[in-house]
Amino acid sequence: MPGNQITLTFPDSSEKKFQKGITGYQVAESISKGLARNALSVTIDGNVIDLDLPIQNGGEIEINTWDSDDGQYTFWHSSAHLLAEAVQELYPDAKFGIGPPIENGFYYDIDFGERKISSEELPEIEKKMIELARQKSRFIRKEVSKSEALDFYRKKENKYKVELIEELKDGEITFYSQGEFTDLCMGPHVPDTGVIKAAKLTSVAGAYWRGDVKSKQLTRIYGISFPKQKLLSEYLEQVEEAKKRDHKKLGKDLGIYLMDQQMVGSGLPLWLPNGTIIRRKLEEYLRQLQVERGYQEVITPHIANIKLYETSGHYPYYKDSQFNPMKVDDDEYMLKPMNCPHHHRIYDSQLRSYRELPVRLAEFGTVYRYEQSGELNGLSRVRGFTQDDAHIYCTHDQLKQEIKNTIELTQIVFETFGMPVDIRLSYRDENEDKYGGKSEFWDRAQSEIREASDEMGLNYTIARGEASFYGPKIDFIIRDAIGRKWQLGTVQVDYVMPERFDLTYVGADNDKHRPVIIHRAPFGSMERFVSILIEHFAGDFPLWLTPLQIQLIPVSDDYLSYARKCAKELQNRGFRIDIDERNEQVGAKIRDAETTKIPYMLIVGEKEENNNTVSVRRHKLGDIGTFPFSDFISKVEQEAENKDLPTEILTEQTLNKN
Repeated sequence: MPGNQITLTFPDSSEKKFQKGITGYQVAESISKGLARNALSVTIDGNVIDLDLPIQNGGEIEINTWDSDDGQYTFWHSSAHLLAEAVQELYPDAKFGIGPPIENGFYYDIDFGERKISSEELPEIEKKMIELARQKSRFIRKEVSKSEALDFYRKKENKYKVELIEELKDGEITFYSQGEFTDLCMGPHVPDTGVIKAAKLTSVAGAYWRGDVKSKQLTRIYGISFPKQKLLSEYLEQVEEAKKRDHKKLGKDLGIYLMDQQMVGSGLPLWLPNGTIIRRKLEEYLRQLQVERGYQEVITPHIANIKLYETSGHYPYYKDSQFNPMKVDDDEYMLKPMNCPHHHRIYDSQLRSYRELPVRLAEFGTVYRYEQSGELNGLSRVRGFTQDDAHIYCTHDQLKQEIKNTIELTQIVFETFGMPVDIRLSYRDENEDKYGGKSEFWDRAQSEIREASDEMGLNYTIARGEASFYGPKIDFIIRDAIGRKWQLGTVQVDYVMPERFDLTYVGADNDKHRPVIIHRAPFGSMERFVSILIEHFAGDFPLWLTPLQIQLIPVSDDYLSYARKCAKELQNRGFRIDIDERNEQVGAKIRDAETTKIPYMLIVGEKEENNNTVSVRRHKLGDIGTFPFSDFISKVEQEAENKDLPTEILTEQTLNKN
């Protein structure tokens, strides 16, 4: 009967009718046996659920396998339960707190009583996890009443679960069991533990219960798991490679930045000369792209009256992550947490006509957030950082094209650095009330970013609950040279701030209308972007971005004058150069230049001076030949101008091309 049918829409926009109550597994099986075999969970309208749960309403559906974010979320959630089961077997008196999946793996907070668990115990727990996984125990979901749940955990004397249950309402409590282990959990989970083939417990740390320093410190065990042993081996190799690329080590070795916790403060980086060159070159690059696209640059102060952020909503919404207000005269001021409210005031400083729109305001603006000390991490998580913010004020008719333009700009930026991009449309979760503005504005904005993405032929996923409080956004998730994912640039559509700030323009009908705002930041945070670049390139930056591009090495003092002549010409062409005049052997100078990752070394001696040539060494490649100095200049100029990646390096063939 038609009334018993639902319509499900698949990621490719195709639709299919099914009987109400069909399970995700049955939907997967209707597509192919292979998909059903590899399915881990199913996502319905942004909600991830178990494969065996009945689907009662139509909507957008995605079958989650290991290759999807929701699939990995489910897999690692289930692995956290498997970890807890292994701990329960080995340490029966342990009391369990929470065990969520995280970006790369999972953790579980556990109270081991007086026992101290160290990394030495982790291999035994890993072994028990795999032993239990091979039993292929099914994850069984059970709805329980609040009184049942409380009774269960009171008997276990687990005050942590009791505290969580007391905050829940009757009718929204579920348990999941596998083997001999039962946990308070909303799910979802994989069908059975058998899909978990490999696991690695990576570290042990202390964690206060629910982040409260006044509560007991529990033992947090971190881990990661995979459906194949090969994937774990590849991951461990990636971890070792990531250690070599760690931006905190390379940032120090290459003189990019430093942290002075004692005198300057935690999370407040000092940019050293080399780091300042990198940052300024990035700014120059984006500035030029913006000028070509009609942006106007502005500068706003580092503090402002708290009224500005109360109007925008940033203060009440993000109060806990901001520095405390300060008293100035008779008013309260705050360190700037966001640039956008300042830009809105600039837009509103004069009467605007529809003929002026779009107005595109851009700024490299420094903002401040009070991050917890335990979350600070080199340049990637700091308390003072600079955003490449821009805000576009446009009419509704201009909106879609402006969205496309900002997407295109962001794609160009990441292509320049050789970073493949995955795109995510971040929508609001309609079940939460943390978002500002009217529902119809949200629906409109979400529709518009999707239409623009579809018209550009973008391949994207949808994430509900990931929107900003004032609007949906397009997130750009890049993959670096070793395959790690980083969420960087964003494009956000905002109907809320024009209302909050009473922004208007005079239309062709001489009436006042609301503009639409697009928030845009390709780099995001300059600090975080540089940290990612350091690790992406392992410190071997493209020539145009490298602080010291060319090192001249005379074979003796007799050829210093020729080295200086070459250096002057290179400097006149805009290159950043240095002459190694130390009283050291040529071999030692070359080794030092290699260690500091200088792209080009020019060795000059009698033969080079007599023939007006240079002997060229390329970082990592070694000696690539002797060339006329003028040819070398023209080719490195082309490499810098084209912003060639390190893989597109200067070789004898490219020097002699044409």
